[in-house]
Amino acid sequence: MYSNLFNEIDDNKKSKIINVSIVEFAQFGFANSSTNRIVKEAGISKGSLFQYFKNKEDLYFFILDYAIEKLVSDLEVRSKNLSSDLFERIVDYSKLEFEWYIENPNAYKVIVNAFTKKNTDISRKVEAKYSNTGESIYHKLIEETYMKELALDKKTIDLIKWFLKGFNAEFIYKVESQDTIDIEQLKHKYVEVVTKYLEILRVGISNYTRGNL
Repeated sequence: MYSNLFNEIDDNKKSKIINVSIVEFAQFGFANSSTNRIVKEAGISKGSLFQYFKNKEDLYFFILDYAIEKLVSDLEVRSKNLSSDLFERIVDYSKLEFEWYIENPNAYKVIVNAFTKKNTDISRKVEAKYSNTGESIYHKLIEETYMKELALDKKTIDLIKWFLKGFNAEFIYKVESQDTIDIEQLKHKYVEVVTKYLEILRVGISNYTRGNL
């Protein structure tokens, strides 16, 4: 848990430390990140940093909390008028998440890396800390739509969630491997492909709920 001293420092200094730390953890992950680089880029002493945070792990979880809270709060504001149709809603929400990734690439990398890196001490701590919040906010998105009409059970919800998680991770990997990026073209391609796959899921789920599978 970070010290209250961190809340008392100048807002510009606080923002600098947060932004530098986000870039560091996004680029190097937890294991290979360096508090020496963080303090150098933030323009503070190492002693000051450890007055605010007990250690690198304490700083890491503060940054991860910050990134997740920003993602959730930003998307809650943007997703108030989504379609009431489940699959249209998912596509619309996917577009919003993709736009957020483009706007906040380092914060998004921090989140993705935290929940995809497995079999490490830090990954187990991440899983334990966030087990009650779920792996994806898509779960809440799905629950808020046509669950009763579609008779969606937990297996079906998990299927949609796993698809979206895997699809987004693969798409982001392809984006990051490109030297030049045309944002609008990428967004169009993303929506086109995710819509096609979701239509396949729509047909399969519809047949499943009607007992045709």
